Amino acid sequence: MRTLKQFMLLLMTVSLVTITGCKSDDDGGNGGGAASGTIEANIDGAAFTSLELTSIATLANGNLIIQGNDADGKSVVMTIFAYDGEGTYEFTGVDPLILHTASYIEADINNPANTQSWLAPFDGTLAGSVSISNETSDSIEGTFEFTGKNANDMSMVDVTMGSFNLSKQTL
Repeated sequence: MRTLKQFMLLLMTVSLVTITGCKSDDDGGNGGGAASGTIEANIDGAAFTSLELTSIATLANGNLIIQGNDADGKSVVMTIFAYDGEGTYEFTGVDPLILHTASYIEADINNPANTQSWLAPFDGTLAGSVSISNETSDSIEGTFEFTGKNANDMSMVDVTMGSFNLSKQTL
């Protein structure tokens, strides 16, 4: 009986170590499904896919900028200040120093003054997040979502199901 108790204790200990030793993917998300070199998202339900030629992630002075434009002048830009590697970064204005921002922009080529931008965060609430799930020396991959507000007309835009799979340059 004593051997059975010792065996059960050993089995429970090994199981506990195995379970707690596994890393959770919740920290950086699942990577999404964007095609190589692009940013993909739904903008108020409409599909957005950036062009590979105009999409990149740039790491400079500890800050990460993720950006991509499509052929119609629409773009998604996210900035993570004090970037610290894989994980989730929130777009929130709670901190007086807003550390992470996102924007959706619709450029008007014929009338640049009519270009519209929706920004997150726009107040002290959580407006979304970006999750970096995989990073190498020359690429970065992850998911994002946010709600942006246009300061001109106070309209809102929901950017959902966002993912990116981009080349990364370090300056």
